[in-house]
Amino acid sequence: METIDTDILVSGGGIAGLAATLRLAAEGVRVACVDPLPAAAEGPDLRTTAFLMPAVETLTRAGAWQAMAQAATPLWTMRLVDAGGEARHVREDCPFDAREMGDRPFGFNVTNRAARRALVDAIAATPHARLIDGTTVTRVLRRTAEAVARLGDGRQVRARLVVAADGRDSALREAAGLGVRRWHYGQRALVFCVTHPAPHEGCSTEIHRTGGPLTLVPMPDIDGRPCSSVVWMVPNARADELAAMDDTRLCVEITAETMGIFGPLEVASPRAVWPIIGQLATRLWAERLALVAETAHVIPPIGAQGLNISLADIESLAGLVAAAHREGRDIGAPDLLSRYHRARWPEMAARVAGVDALNRFAQAEAQPVRDLRRLGLKAIHGIAPVRHLAMRLGMGMGNQRNKGNNLN
Repeated sequence: METIDTDILVSGGGIAGLAATLRLAAEGVRVACVDPLPAAAEGPDLRTTAFLMPAVETLTRAGAWQAMAQAATPLWTMRLVDAGGEARHVREDCPFDAREMGDRPFGFNVTNRAARRALVDAIAATPHARLIDGTTVTRVLRRTAEAVARLGDGRQVRARLVVAADGRDSALREAAGLGVRRWHYGQRALVFCVTHPAPHEGCSTEIHRTGGPLTLVPMPDIDGRPCSSVVWMVPNARADELAAMDDTRLCVEITAETMGIFGPLEVASPRAVWPIIGQLATRLWAERLALVAETAHVIPPIGAQGLNISLADIESLAGLVAAAHREGRDIGAPDLLSRYHRARWPEMAARVAGVDALNRFAQAEAQPVRDLRRLGLKAIHGIAPVRHLAMRLGMGMGNQRNKGNNLN
């Protein structure tokens, strides 16, 4: 039986797991990532990710952003639109412009396939990083001084720390006895791309409407036509109805739901349907084990928060591991993992709760609740200091200011 020795084992080869591998390896520790997919596989994921600037900085430190940026579309404006009930009309239109904050966009939109390719290629070029593809972690024996993982292909891996990035149904989290709270919204997200006659001009548009938000995020042009990625959150029955439509009928429906603000929309890709849930782990660590990304938290796709929270997890853990490595301390010690939990869980829980509230407000059908949603959006957008604070918080920047900011 082959035994692989490493400092850190990352279980899970999604974007978060691959990014964790690179970011931790950048601190001079050996990292092996176990990915069920073959390295060359693009996977079935049709979604895109809006990487906000703190996430871009993490990916830059990891050595992956330069390649990823080649397929990225800058996000200069986050536009929130409140739409009224069944009448499908714009009640409030509030653009949040990154230029008010400085000379950088809010972030960049990248297809998940392009992001995966860039991360896999970067791992192949990074001395301390290794991708073990086409297999899974089937069991982990966690000891006081190390963890030993058994892989599906019969090999085993010895590491001082295991990072669980194996998804919302994490086998590693369950085996460690770490609790999780999960709830359902009765929604699914329909995901596909559209082209439209009106240029997006780097603007991501999130329409809050009865049943759930509908978001269009800018992408590179297709055959000279402006293109956007659609994430359309609807009740389960409506999702089934939309998924069964042919492209011609779906074009009519999505054009009506976007109230013509982009002009007639044309479906430009296959579609996928994803269930919408909320989830939060009760603790982020066990002996020799740390939870990151969807293993720790799952939220609806609102405000570009999901993967950006995951990359904040990775950045926090990397900082703690880097300090311990420099000082010759144990990178998988309980005190380090406890500090990781204290650093991340409160913010994580606050963002999960905030996105949960936004989704429930967006789902609301009662007119008083819709009116309250509209008034809240108008108040936040209409007062410059509040607007700027909302933009910083949305980017995960707290009270930090963007380089070159001028918030007069």
